[in-house]
Amino acid sequence: MRFLFVHQNCPGQFKYLAPALAAEGHEVVFISQKNKPTPAGVKKVEYEPHRKVTPKIHPYLAGTEAAVLNAQAVARTGFALRQKGFMPDAMIGNPGWGETLFLKDVWPEAPLISLSEFYYNGLGSDVGFDAEFSTGPDAVLRARARSAQHLLAIEAADLAYSPTEWQRAQFPKAYQDKIRVIHDGIDVEQIQPDATARFRLPGGSELSRSDEVLTYVSRNLEPYRGFHSFMRALPAILEARLDAQVVVVGGDEVSYGGRPKEGGCWREVMQAEVGPLPDRVHFTGRIPYRDYLSLLQVSSVHVYLTYPFVLSWSMLEAMAAGAFVLGSATPPVEEVIEDGVNGWLVPFFDADAIAARVSDALALRKDVDAIRSAARETVVSRFALADCLGKQKALIESAVQAK
Repeated sequence: MRFLFVHQNCPGQFKYLAPALAAEGHEVVFISQKNKPTPAGVKKVEYEPHRKVTPKIHPYLAGTEAAVLNAQAVARTGFALRQKGFMPDAMIGNPGWGETLFLKDVWPEAPLISLSEFYYNGLGSDVGFDAEFSTGPDAVLRARARSAQHLLAIEAADLAYSPTEWQRAQFPKAYQDKIRVIHDGIDVEQIQPDATARFRLPGGSELSRSDEVLTYVSRNLEPYRGFHSFMRALPAILEARLDAQVVVVGGDEVSYGGRPKEGGCWREVMQAEVGPLPDRVHFTGRIPYRDYLSLLQVSSVHVYLTYPFVLSWSMLEAMAAGAFVLGSATPPVEEVIEDGVNGWLVPFFDADAIAARVSDALALRKDVDAIRSAARETVVSRFALADCLGKQKALIESAVQAK
């Protein structure tokens, strides 16, 4: 069969699914923006919007126009593929950047499956959650406008899937029956506990499981992932745990939300707020994936904080590596971590409570094997890659059979 994938940052959430289908002998074409990786066995076709967003357009509509520009470029690429005879049996895409909007207009005969990752609501999720950075009623209005492309996308889709129950529940009730809950999958065969793991610090020294290691990981260090709460708790943690080595992984760009009003990056802002930190606090920036896994394997305590938003792979990967995870008591973390069973939950905003809980966890790090084992078992039983791929393929098959 022939399958079409669409994601502006190839392979995105399809890093496993697209090459898995190609490995089975299917023809897999992936439409993406320029200079992105090409998965094994996949033919990548690049697109580029013909212009940028209109300067000084109404701020509520900037994202929508960007989505339409992306969708238009993808549609033009699709028409060119169709003229060459490419007719997909199914189309799979992430509508977050608008790219799937016109796929059914290019190939009306082909079923469209949407990865419905998130729907923006003015109440009950990320918007207004953090009063410190809230823009007031304007944010609520912007969220409704921002969801226009997601509403069009779920309307056009024949079937859809979402990584967690909570993420599915953010979509309008009228469309929830169309959305299955299927996670992208965690490679639990590759990601396993390793008592012999070593992590090399930027200065050259190594950490192992015998060291007291506190870890925090995010693609970028920013409030959406609780970086400000973590940093505010850090001085008290360091005072209570004099031997703790703290490794903070993440870039200085912005994945979600905005940049600091005062300029710079959130790491600089928070370092200025909390003051000088000892040399046992290590900011590594982004690191290679293999090093990241080694860090999770040597971690004594791993902190994962997030707004009510998309659940990061990193939390599940940490659990798969047998880490002792302290997650924020926010959805969808609470959908995965049961306090005291497979991890601990901490209040997102309470720096003092986070510091106390982390310090207690570090003190107990050698006595929580049951929690570490339960954390891995949770991921193996609910998020294992092989199982998730099977569910994704079954969803595609049902869409093909129904056309």
